[in-house]
Order: sequence, then structure tokens, then C-alpha cells
Amino acid sequence: MRIAALDIGGTSIKSGLWDGERLSGEREQDTNAREGGARLMDRAVEILREYAPFDAVGISTAGQVDTVRGSIYYANDNIPGYTGIEVRRILEEAFHVPVAVENDVNAAALGEAQFGAGKGFPDFLCLTYGTGVGGAIVLDGRIYTGSSWSAGSFGGIVTHPEAVDLAVEYSGCYEKYASTTGLVKRALAVDPELTSGREVFAAFDRPEVHRVIDEWIDEIVTGLVTLIHIFNPSRIVLGGGIMVQPYILEQVRERLLPRLSPGFRKVNLARAGLGNQAGLLGAAHLAEELL
Repeated sequence: MRIAALDIGGTSIKSGLWDGERLSGEREQDTNAREGGARLMDRAVEILREYAPFDAVGISTAGQVDTVRGSIYYANDNIPGYTGIEVRRILEEAFHVPVAVENDVNAAALGEAQFGAGKGFPDFLCLTYGTGVGGAIVLDGRIYTGSSWSAGSFGGIVTHPEAVDLAVEYSGCYEKYASTTGLVKRALAVDPELTSGREVFAAFDRPEVHRVIDEWIDEIVTGLVTLIHIFNPSRIVLGGGIMVQPYILEQVRERLLPRLSPGFRKVNLARAGLGNQAGLLGAAHLAEELL
């Protein structure tokens, strides 16, 4: 069995070949997203040709995905003209093999469910903290998509109603405050040279930076309190590059439990275990199911 997998993000396209046991031939290339959705699909075909022959294709992609049609239901301006692109049709016509298409966060959650931190937990939530806050809901080992393939958009939880501005998307919402972007915005007010999450944590020993990190972790906890009381999950998987910092998970655990009603305190928190392979593995798993 040979399954070609792509993980299409706003900045890079990861690719690899799945043989049922492991990924091989992994590569990462620039998305060149500003060239638009049509050119992006040309690039996807070019990359996939390098792995041919294969039996199926699995696609993890940015944007809201109509998994029935295998098309992009909605994508923001990060990839112009991507909304409405019929990913499955284009790739099936190019390669004449089955194609599975899924949103990138959902695909990463499926990867974690099959091979990572969600293994053994048929029901769990997955959140990723980066430019925004992405989310996925796994029920009985499958993604719950909602009525328009957009369930799990946890970044839209209103945590600061006083900051809501109807002219600004996601104003007052979780992802504005709990994302890595939100952390860096706080840190820049302290030191204009702290322009990334990595640089912020490199300055961890400075009291004013430590304070910024602690305030940001409180924002993470606030959203999790809401989600736990809604879903009552047995496990929550926390992902995103920033989560490699041990202090975050340690402090989230410590601060979360006292804020939960006693009947909800059995929830287990875990760091995502697959890193950059999660989306590829989730996409490969979906393609394998087609076979």
C-alpha cells in the first residue's frame, strides 16, 4: 500500500508517503499562498507526481472543508480564491485514485487519535495554539464536523465581551488572547524585540516577561474551563509549536482544576505527540479508510 499525503498550510506544504506503518520521503515546501487557490492546486499536483505511483491520496488543508464533496467550503484571504476549489475532483482526475480531504486541524486530531496523544481515547478535544486557536472534536474516533463542516472553532469563544467590535472578526474572542499571536502581542508591549513565542520564552527569567506568560496562560485556562463544562471530555490534547514549553502544560493543569466544578475534574490534559507529522498521518489514515 502506498498513500501520498499532503498537509497544506498557509505558509508551507508538507508531504510524505505512508505505507501503512510509517511515513517516508517527507518534504516541506513553501505554499506561495498569495498566488491563489488555482495555482496552489497546480503545486499540489506537481508535488504528488514526485511520489507516484500510489494507491490513494490524503489531503490535510487549511480552510473549512466540505468532506462530502472534498471541496473548500470557506477559506480566508490567506489563500485568495481557495473557497470553492474542488480539491478531490481535481486530484482524482489527475491521478485516478481515491482522494480524502479534511481540514488541517481535524486531520491533526485524527492523527493524534490513531497514533498519538489521543490513542485509546475515543472521545476527546484537540486544540492547537499558533497564529490563532484551532480546534477539533473527536467522537467515537471520528471528527464531529457540525452542519457546515466548521465545528470545533474554539477560537471563537467570547472570553472578553467588553472588547467585542462587530467590525472586527473574532474581536473579544479566545484566539485573540490565548494564541501564540496573543502572547507575542502582550510581550511586545514589554519589549519590542520579543517577536516570537520562542523569543518570549527565551526571556522567561525576566520578571516582567514571566508575568506576561502567566497572564497568557490564564487566558488559555479560561477557554478550557468553558469547553470542559460543555463537553465533559475524558482528555484534551493541546498542540501547536508553543506547547513544547513544559511550563505551559504544568501551569494549565495547576490552575485549571480549581476552576472546574467537582464533577468535571477527571479530565486529562496531554501535549500533542506527533508534532509536524500529525496532519499528514491523519490525512493518510482517512485515505487508507477509502481503500
